[in-house]
Amino acid sequence: MSAIKVSILGGSGYAGGELLRLLLDHPDVEVAQVTSESNVGKFVHARHPNLRRRTMHKFVSAADLEPCDVLFVALPHGQAMSRIADLSRLASRIIDLSADFRLRSLDDYERWYGGEHAAVDWVDRFVYGLPEINREAIRTATHVSGVGCNATATILALWPLFQADLADRERGAIVEVKAGSSEGGASAGPASHHPDRSHAVRSFAPTGHRHTAEVVQALCCEGMADVPVHMSVTSIELVRGVLATAHVFLRDTLREGFALRDLWKAYRGAYGREPFVRLVREAQGVYRYPEPKILAGSNYADVGFDYDPETGRIVAIAAIDNLMKGAAGSAVQCMNLMCGLDETAGLGFPGLHPI
Repeated sequence: MSAIKVSILGGSGYAGGELLRLLLDHPDVEVAQVTSESNVGKFVHARHPNLRRRTMHKFVSAADLEPCDVLFVALPHGQAMSRIADLSRLASRIIDLSADFRLRSLDDYERWYGGEHAAVDWVDRFVYGLPEINREAIRTATHVSGVGCNATATILALWPLFQADLADRERGAIVEVKAGSSEGGASAGPASHHPDRSHAVRSFAPTGHRHTAEVVQALCCEGMADVPVHMSVTSIELVRGVLATAHVFLRDTLREGFALRDLWKAYRGAYGREPFVRLVREAQGVYRYPEPKILAGSNYADVGFDYDPETGRIVAIAAIDNLMKGAAGSAVQCMNLMCGLDETAGLGFPGLHPI
């Protein structure tokens, strides 16, 4: 089998750098081109110093992109949809990491992103790119959307509870997400200025975070009302990582006799065969529950849970690296599925400990 020719549009940011790192070591891939309008002609390691001597690629302009098999689009939100018709002529398969094609409802897009969608006819062509809930659709897709990092962690925490019909849908879910600074991207700003960011635990979005829409969409069941999702996001000093802690209540009719073993059954049923989801709930030790620190550079999602029988409250927890499982890692996982490759190819790195 000949190597799959891939290019990255918008390769100078953190997600683009992670894509390049993964694709350079992918056994079935040839990286063709990487673009950055502000870095044309410079070696990619000028922006991604960890790739020094790993590749001699130089950034090119988007205008110089040549046809390829798979095009990864890692542009800021709003740019892919304005160019999608032209981009589709460059590659038969496109994976867009931005939010442009994540939401199926145009009304939801306008509500959460504050404007009309610029490529209405293309929305239905994209499949939401979270393999754990959309694997079979991704296999046959030619266009796949990115996933929100906070949404990814929240969905993976909650998905088994709603799929098994354990959670009270009317009461919904309350979610606190703690997020590392790399969520803000590679461009510096007041919020990322070291004296302000260091030692910070800063409430970033107590209400109204855009990724809420993705969670509601994922938990939707045909013929049933949407699940109310109340998400808050807090910025913490960690560079990489997301920790989502979600609270739901067991359906009243299930309370009698319900125990922790029933949660184990639900989560094993949902994730027992998932290559990148690990169930973490240990009886002792430091890492008894999911911890994003140990997932840096990894495509794994660690998922845990607990149950309070007195109140019927279920606490679901998920940890990921926001640049990996929340962005580049899931994108490469989707590429593997779309191209009929081993789903885990190029994604075996387990993370670092200690870090």
